[in-house]
Formats: sequence, C-alpha cells, structure tokens
Amino acid sequence: MFSIGYDIGSSFVKAAIVDVAKGTVVAAASYPDKEMVIHTPVRGWAEQDPETWWNAVVQVTRIAASRAAIPLTEIRSIGISYQMHGLVLVDREGRILRPSIIWCDSRATEIGREAFSALGESTCLREMLNSPGNFTASKLRWVKEHEPAIYARADKMLLPGDYIALRLTGECRTTASGLSEGILWNFPENTVAENVLQHYQLRNDLVPELVPSIGLQGTLTKKTARDLGLKEGTPVAYRAGDQPNNALSLNVLEPGEIAATAGTSGVVYAVNGTLDCDPQSRINAFAHVNHSPLAPRVGILLCINGTGISNSWIRKLVGDSQLTYDTINGLAAGAPIGSKGLSVFPFGNGAERMLGDRDIRAALQRINFNVHGKPEVLRAVQEGVAFAFAYGIEIMQSIGLKPNVLRAGSANMFLSPVFCQTLASTAGITIELYNTDGAQGAARAAAVGAGLVPTLRDAFKGLNRIGTVEPDTKQGAYREVYMEWREQLEQLLHR
Repeated sequence: MFSIGYDIGSSFVKAAIVDVAKGTVVAAASYPDKEMVIHTPVRGWAEQDPETWWNAVVQVTRIAASRAAIPLTEIRSIGISYQMHGLVLVDREGRILRPSIIWCDSRATEIGREAFSALGESTCLREMLNSPGNFTASKLRWVKEHEPAIYARADKMLLPGDYIALRLTGECRTTASGLSEGILWNFPENTVAENVLQHYQLRNDLVPELVPSIGLQGTLTKKTARDLGLKEGTPVAYRAGDQPNNALSLNVLEPGEIAATAGTSGVVYAVNGTLDCDPQSRINAFAHVNHSPLAPRVGILLCINGTGISNSWIRKLVGDSQLTYDTINGLAAGAPIGSKGLSVFPFGNGAERMLGDRDIRAALQRINFNVHGKPEVLRAVQEGVAFAFAYGIEIMQSIGLKPNVLRAGSANMFLSPVFCQTLASTAGITIELYNTDGAQGAARAAAVGAGLVPTLRDAFKGLNRIGTVEPDTKQGAYREVYMEWREQLEQLLHR
C-alpha cells in the first residue's frame, strides 16, 4: 500500500510517495527548480496565483512518478500540507477571483488590530486563543472593503490547501484546524467564530463545509486522476497547515513535544493540552491536527517571517551561479562566533507577530569595511536568524512552556551547522534532526485517514533520528553575542 503527500509551499511544491507497510519513501520530488515568485505590487503585500501551485502539483507528481518503482495507480491515499493563513476566493464554478493573499502579506494588520480592540481582547483570547491579527479573516475583510465587486462574486473562501483539495476532489471543504489558523474557530464552543464574521460583516455562506483534518475529505475526480496519473476515487484523507503538519511529520502530537522548521519563514511549534495562550498575542494558538474538545491539542506557534528568506536573499545578493547553500554554510563556518561584531536582524519579510505585528524591516549593523567580508556577512545572517528563534523561545518560556529538546527535519537552515549550533547554544536546547519533511508527513497522515494504518503512532515506522546538536561548551560566548543582539533589537523596536 502506498500514500502520496503534497507540501504546498510559497517557494516550492514537494511530493513524497511512502510505502505504508514499511514506512519508507519510495520517491520524492520538488518543483520548480527555482523558487516560485511572490508578487509585491505594493510594499507589505504578498500574492501568488493559486494556479501556479496547481501546475506545480501536476509537474511534481510526474517527476515523482518517474522516480518511483511502482505505478501511481497503486497509491491508496492523498495528503495535503499547505502554507498557512492564505486567502483564496473562488466563484460558484470554483474559478479563482483574484491572486491569493498569502501568509506574509501584511495589508490587513491594522484591520486585525482594530478588531482585537472592538471585539475585546479577553474575548478574542478566550474564544479564538488569538487576536484577529493579520490572518485570513482580516484579509477577507480587506477584500470586502477594497474590492467589493470581487467579494460580491465570491462563493467560498478557501485556505491554500483547501484550494488544492478542490482541484483534486471538486469539493469546497475546510477543517477546524484550518479555520483556527484564519481566526475563525471558537474553541470553547467548538464551532465557527460567528462573532468574528459578524464584526467583519462577512457572509456565513463563504465558510466551506467542515471535514476532519485526518479522515475522508473527498475522492479524486476522473479528470484530475487522468491529469495526475492516479486512480479515480483515491481518497483525499488529510490536510493541515504547514506548521501543524511539520510537527506531525516529526511525530510531535502530545503536550510538551516541540518541533521547528526554518524554510522561507521559521517556526517553533509546541503542543499544549490546555486552551492557554499568550496574553500579548505575540505567539499564536491553533487547533493541532489531533485536537478534539474532549482531548485538547493546541499548537502554540511562534512564527518568524524572515528566516530562510534572509539566507536566500543574501545568497542572491553576494553570490553567483556557483554559490550553493553548502558553500554558504562552509563560508559561514569560517567566521568566528559573533561575526566580528556584525549584527543582522532578519525581519524583512513583513510584519512580525512576535514583535507586536510591527514591520521594522531588516537591518545589518556595525559594518566595518576593513574587517567584514563575505564569511562574516553570511554567518551574521545565520546568527541573526538563530537569535530571532531564541528571542521567540523566551516568549514561549514566559507563558510556562519549557522546551529542552527541539525536533526538526534535516532540511533548509537546519542543514547549516552554524545555524544549528548557534540556536542550540543560545537557547540552551538540544536539537534532534530527523529524515523527514512535510510531504512525507502528509503521506503518513493520509494513510491513517484512509484507514490504511490504524493510528498516527503506527504511521511513523521508518522515521529515524539522523543527528543531534547539543549546546556548545562555548555557550557563554554565544549568549554574550545574543544579549548584545537583543539589546540592539530593543533599540530598533523603540526608535
């Protein structure tokens, strides 16, 4: 038995085919070769055409098929992981009405801030576990205000993963976990957050039908099966936002377990067993993939928009066609701890939630033309991202979470020894690296949702730890540099 998982990112779409019985990956692929374009027609905006994601799904399936030793018709379940918080609007025929307003778009920040006050901070935190912020509901309100003709034509509001599921099954559906990431889920009542819809004057019928995160969500249409080479009627049996899914991929399901990722954005994700949240709403709480009213499983999510994108930006800026990420990591390792006094603040990808929804933009400080070269600049970027993680972990600790082991896939910035060592030593936390990614996790969970394996724990056969990074014996040196960085950040926040 085989299962396929798709991970719909803002940079790439990935696919993995998993042998459910053995727990092994039989084929994996990524598309396109270069990062997908994020359109920024206005500073602070970020949009992508959902058709680009779908075209990538078709292409990545074909690539995976060429690498698999099995016919794709033997695949018995489909899972979807997707970039969180995006807004896709479709009409009655499922046609896209405008580009998707994606996760790092900050145009609705003020709308969310006003709603937080009007609805009542205590009400928002008690019922939705978050402020409305710059999330999907606020983005939809922006469309209603600024593009009323498009809003009037809209039949359903979808998250990016809901749109991919629509293309697979022909059905507009969503999940409670998905609605929670849009700040449209009332946790105590276990229902759609009607007060948010009413405050924003949004139509109730825009909210799609609910299906479970893990379970039957629809089946593959004849046309789509033909386009992808899969079997008609194959169940779509799992969908989740990329960060809950990343945690699931690392078998992080129960209270006290911690996961992290550092792709375009960076996340630390802790599972909590109570409906608690940060009073300042600097970190977010969403329904985890296995959440239920009787057994709450809430994902406490710290998000940093400017992480991997910082590494990508500096690579393009200082590199050439030969400058691979492996080369960058090697050059960064050649510079000393602290990058000879150079400091980078990687907040150049929109408003940062952990900084109070402020867009302070990125900064590179204390440059000395006689001292700093390419190794120092490259290391300073990676240190700046690691310090941003450590700063966020301090916020998590302030609400009672005490992580001492952090699990991550061996991918993206976690492939950098400098980044891993800086984070472990600054935060005083052990990092465990695993041979997995979001596409594999989606495939494993879909196998559970389709009944191919009995439980989530049974789905993780074949998940192996491939590395461990402990805090360095020079931990004090890392902490000293971090505290200087932190002081500079506070100055940026108060300027």
